[in-house]
Amino acid sequence: MLELPPLSLYLHIPWCVRKCPYCDFNSHQSGAELPEADYVKAILEDLRRSLPLVQGRRLQSIFIGGGTPSLFQPGAFDTLLRAFEKQIGFEPDIEITMEANPGTFEQRRFLGYRSAGINRLSIGIQSFSDLHLQQLGRIHGREEALCAVAMARQAGFDNINLDLMHGLPGQTPMDASQDLMTAMDLDPEHLSWYQLTIEPNTEFYSRPPVLPEDDALADIQQHGERLLRNGGYRQYEVSAYASRPQRRSRHNLNYWTFGDYLGLGAGAHGKITLPDQGHILRFNKTRLPRHYLEHMAAQDGGADGGAKTIKQDDLPLEYMMNCLRLVEGTDLKLFEPRTGLKLARIASPLKILQNQGLISTEGDMLRTTETGQRYLNQVLESFVNL
Repeated sequence: MLELPPLSLYLHIPWCVRKCPYCDFNSHQSGAELPEADYVKAILEDLRRSLPLVQGRRLQSIFIGGGTPSLFQPGAFDTLLRAFEKQIGFEPDIEITMEANPGTFEQRRFLGYRSAGINRLSIGIQSFSDLHLQQLGRIHGREEALCAVAMARQAGFDNINLDLMHGLPGQTPMDASQDLMTAMDLDPEHLSWYQLTIEPNTEFYSRPPVLPEDDALADIQQHGERLLRNGGYRQYEVSAYASRPQRRSRHNLNYWTFGDYLGLGAGAHGKITLPDQGHILRFNKTRLPRHYLEHMAAQDGGADGGAKTIKQDDLPLEYMMNCLRLVEGTDLKLFEPRTGLKLARIASPLKILQNQGLISTEGDMLRTTETGQRYLNQVLESFVNL
């Protein structure tokens, strides 16, 4: 039987100073003036319409992503967070993360963001090499990246994630290792370290850069994982590393354990469990900021994206696609309350995968083996259309 899981909230700010050539997120180049006040008003209306989906729960995490959220004034987030707390409620230990760019302009606002209630900062470094930053179309350099972390500490942030990419154009294993060592010298609580991938509808897709060969990518991954391990960072998800268990991203862990989340803002996605109706809903908001503002201003509510019920046959795959990203795997006791399906539904593929050495179980914990991680797509195919 379906049960209500924990609830998070994702808030999307869709504007950037400049669109990066590798970025496939819903982001749009900002003009001379941002419609900040109008967008805050639209988010508050979006919140009002979303309240029936809360179902009595408090928020255990908020993630403010983009785009570049740090283009907005701290006062905008103070207004929004106060509204979220008043109308939904916060768990006492709520984690509130905001993505920020290392640019000097954004750094000046760090103290204001901390005062507004944001208690975790995720800084989009990507690389500490000026050459690689230029190739990625980033608008900051190495010195601004280093300064941003120092400024975040001065502003009172004691929970910082640094985003780093590897497998960059022309990057050697030594280059990638140097990025990681520089990052670890800054002593962040969390590192997101992931390989650059070329996605459709990006500039890199239409004009692909020359990326490292597979052997070099394997060396980068192997050397990097060793550096992180020796530096005290423990991998708990495909591309996430924490200095200690308490500093794992609670927001992302809620995604990966098939929790619920509201999505507010242009292009935001959400997932909501409806036990009374016996199904799980996925929804999205309209992507274009102009359309989003118009829809939220419409007296009749307007059409704001779309929603669909996850089919029962798709639930095993949806669940496993998230939970098997975790190094520790998933507690099988969560499968029934999070999906509404009996565990017997996946008993046959679990047995086959275990016999193949692709998964292992210890008590109620299910996880992929080292081989299973390498062939994760094959593992996931076993849960299609069950």
